[in-house]
Amino acid sequence: MTLVCTGTIGIDTVQTPDSGERADILGGSCTYFSAAASFYGPVRIVAAVGDDFPPEHVETIRHFKGIDIAGLETRAGSKTFRWGGRYHDNMDHRDTLFTELGVLEEAPPTVPEAYRDSGVVFLANSHPSIQAGMLEQLPNRKLAVADTMDLWIEIARAELDGLLGKVDGLVLNYDEAEQFTGKKNTVAAGRHMLDHGPRFVVIKKGEHGAILVHRDGIAALPAYPAEQVVDPTGAGDSFAGGMMGAIARELSVDASLDPGSFDTIRRAMAHGTVVASFNIEAFSLERLATLTVDELDARFREYGAMMHLG
Repeated sequence: MTLVCTGTIGIDTVQTPDSGERADILGGSCTYFSAAASFYGPVRIVAAVGDDFPPEHVETIRHFKGIDIAGLETRAGSKTFRWGGRYHDNMDHRDTLFTELGVLEEAPPTVPEAYRDSGVVFLANSHPSIQAGMLEQLPNRKLAVADTMDLWIEIARAELDGLLGKVDGLVLNYDEAEQFTGKKNTVAAGRHMLDHGPRFVVIKKGEHGAILVHRDGIAALPAYPAEQVVDPTGAGDSFAGGMMGAIARELSVDASLDPGSFDTIRRAMAHGTVVASFNIEAFSLERLATLTVDELDARFREYGAMMHLG
């Protein structure tokens, strides 16, 4: 089953307490998602960059053979989205140093006609009205999942509420879940969000793993016990990429599978957890670019043994 991701491709500057600073590196929600998902099968991306986007960053994306970049628009005279952040000592929190929206202030990219048959859809972080517009261009979807962030909860709540009535699942972190619902308890927050329409909510808790709150049950998966965290940027997006890539792969094997079932999502979250554990080992996509399928499978078996997964 074909997977498509809509979101941002950008240029980041990242400061970390132990590994120093890296400037003008490849970033963006769609970037991390698609790199992670490509280990499970083909993934299409819909995004836009400016003509300042470095050719070497395009080559990095092309390195991941499963990524189809026909939906990547390069806009003459426009600037690529840029973000800068500084992580705290515990690496679970960061400060945004600057955000330059660039092409994100322009009209969103159009979903190519060849992509409109995509069955699995991930709406990576962007304004919920843009996410809803993308969703309307993908009428053959069997599963649609959205990501969001604190900014949209604050300034675009009505549009986000409307989007939740159209998607099967929502991915967000625990701070955002509390902000959305006013509830500090993660499970209570997840149950509250289900009332807005989605079938399930995945709440990311950083080094403490993730919680699935589904209409058919609750599951908690720990993070893989990483020995070193170099750069956590994109960990949530690579988690989502591994999760959605695993679902698309299962659907390709068994088209009768319910892609939004409790068991399917829980299994897929384990894959997302393992991919994200590699992403944090280096800046940008540097670790995923050297990751082999054998390494990925070996760590998944180790994680499965830890979790007693079948």
